[in-house]
Amino acid sequence: MKKNKISIYIHIPFCESRCHYCDFCSSLLNRENVEKYFSYLEREIKLYENFLREKIIDTVFIGGGTPSSVDEKYIERILKILSDFEFSEDPEISIESNPNSLTREKAETYFSSGINRISIGAQSFKDEILKKIGRIHKSADIYRAVENARSAGFTNINLDLMLALPSQKFSDIEKSLEEIKKLDLPHISYYSLILEENTKLFLEHEKSPLSFPTEDEDRKMYHYVVSELEKNGLKQYEISNFAKKGFECRHNMTYWKLKDYLSFGLSASSNIKNLRYRNFSDFKNYYEALDKKEKPIEFSEALTKTDRTNEFIMMGLRLRSGIDLGEFKERFVEDFVKLYEREIEKNIRLGLVEVKDNKIYLTEKGRDLSNQVELDFFR
Repeated sequence: MKKNKISIYIHIPFCESRCHYCDFCSSLLNRENVEKYFSYLEREIKLYENFLREKIIDTVFIGGGTPSSVDEKYIERILKILSDFEFSEDPEISIESNPNSLTREKAETYFSSGINRISIGAQSFKDEILKKIGRIHKSADIYRAVENARSAGFTNINLDLMLALPSQKFSDIEKSLEEIKKLDLPHISYYSLILEENTKLFLEHEKSPLSFPTEDEDRKMYHYVVSELEKNGLKQYEISNFAKKGFECRHNMTYWKLKDYLSFGLSASSNIKNLRYRNFSDFKNYYEALDKKEKPIEFSEALTKTDRTNEFIMMGLRLRSGIDLGEFKERFVEDFVKLYEREIEKNIRLGLVEVKDNKIYLTEKGRDLSNQVELDFFR
């Protein structure tokens, strides 16, 4: 029997402090709770043993929270459990980290454990902005973290950065791009700030919107980022992601291409075929389910063909390469051009999409208005 490939996500819900923009499921560090959590995480993985025996693991992503905030021995333990299963010949195994907690020792342990891609949450190169958004690292820590990763053997290194932060000026973005050029990394993620309700930055924006860049300023920053990164050989392959050839994040491509992924840990979401489910987001219920030898699933839903079609379009439009019309037909047994004739004509007329080489993709103008385009195609 041919085994299908699967991607694995591991959620580490611990942080040293909570950033002012964050609404993710995370908890401040507590040594006793960390030990307990990882023991239960191991139990959860073992409940999927039979399922995983029939798969080939192609990518693993250890995210959070801040995985580098916990002792590296816990990361080693999880990877050792996963090593009992079959991996593809060239798996991508990633971990997220923060500049202040990515020590040389941790980086070396990660690399020797089989991790071959590391993402560093820099967010900004300006100390005043880092302080305003609740980050506990300084810009100097970013360089140290990159050096620690490289010294440990990592060549596949990503830096996460953000646009439209409070008091951020265009000159700050120019400075960031200069620093990125010096670091010469193979992958950069550059996200615009999303103000999530009840976060500190959301409340600050409510009180003082003028202290944040306007939407026009955000777009100016974004276009500059795209242009400068492309000059440095980092091609945009997704709205917020840029990579040198061969360094695109394969794990994230799993999400964007609607392939199967299995996730472990608090609040982790999985998608297998047409079934999506999510784990409990509080420790108590997560632990209680596993004490009963039950999978800690809080919510599940069977996705309809319309659900999957909508998602395929939304994710596909985020990619620079766009939606492959042949792939759409093979997957949904439908002709995309016939199905969405009016929507395509409208968005071509508005200059938001192009159809070429059996693909439909956003124009530069369309990438600025991607949400509007996606809504047009939703059924």
